[in-house]
Amino acid sequence: MSTSTTASVSTHILDTSVGRPAEGVAVQLAARSGTLGEWQPLGGSATDADGRCKDLPALPEGTTHVRLDFTVEPYFEKKQADAQQDAPANRDSGASTGVFFPEVAITFAVKPGEHYHVPLLLNPFGYSVYRGS
Repeated sequence: MSTSTTASVSTHILDTSVGRPAEGVAVQLAARSGTLGEWQPLGGSATDADGRCKDLPALPEGTTHVRLDFTVEPYFEKKQADAQQDAPANRDSGASTGVFFPEVAITFAVKPGEHYHVPLLLNPFGYSVYRGS
């Protein structure tokens, strides 16, 4: 929750390749004060069945920049493994697409008193973010 002296952040992930929320993606939150300030790790969470992180840590007073680090590689590896179980004829083909973006880091500026909802639209070969509401 934001106050007059702090900002707040929330996020969710939609896997646009399947049109569903991305469950189980680790998300780390860091903050800094000023463009030259040191990043302060604040902790993290993982997306729930609805693709949302409902328990990200609060931002400290004086935060001007926030970074969300999404560890997406394990999510895509699990998705690939599940697909292989559903299609055993392709299991031993030797073809491995790998993960193109193992991590996604989003950095943005914040102002005290405002809430920032930053959704990640994700697919195996691209991503997009925006300031939501």
